[in-house]
Amino acid sequence: MATKITLEGELRTEFGKGVARRLRVAKLIPASLYAGGAEPVHVTLPMRETTLALRHANALFTIKFGKESRIAVVKDVQRNPVKRIVEHIDFYEVKAGEKIDVEVPVFVEGTPKGAAVAFVDVQELKVRADVANLPERLVVNVDGLTDGIKVFAKDVKLPEGVELDMDGEESVVSVTVPEDAATAEAAAPAADAAAAAPAAAPAAEEK
Repeated sequence: MATKITLEGELRTEFGKGVARRLRVAKLIPASLYAGGAEPVHVTLPMRETTLALRHANALFTIKFGKESRIAVVKDVQRNPVKRIVEHIDFYEVKAGEKIDVEVPVFVEGTPKGAAVAFVDVQELKVRADVANLPERLVVNVDGLTDGIKVFAKDVKLPEGVELDMDGEESVVSVTVPEDAATAEAAAPAADAAAAAPAAAPAAEEK
């Protein structure tokens, strides 16, 4: 189920780089709310609370400003390339019961068998879900999987009501033995055999 977050903001009527700088000094973030073909609504949001809220992927936001409130999801986040602080956010307004397409981060849990390692081939899966049921993360269990196994998009367990919205045959996680580990593993039997073999008798001294 989607994480629900409420943010208290204010309408914004001034624009430009100078205004943006003043807002950052005042610990505020400029944001825009888009709704279909309507004109966007521009607001300011508290920097600390909003930055913390952005840690939740696909959260459902209730944004309050004046006597109004809108339900929305994050469409785009602009960050300073050096300081990484949030400089602007675009939200997309949604309605209760609406289904939307979102990208959900993929995480791996468990340990593959032997020297095998799990590699994430696709960082995010595209799914379609009700706005009240947007998943924050998808987990792929690789416990006990062996070298050469692939987990495809169609194999990933999705929450109830969530549908895959991409090619189901795309590899999401690959389990393989890294080349260095495979070489070491192949060399181990030979090394063990050499260690177990009796030492050669010393050559007889010439008389």
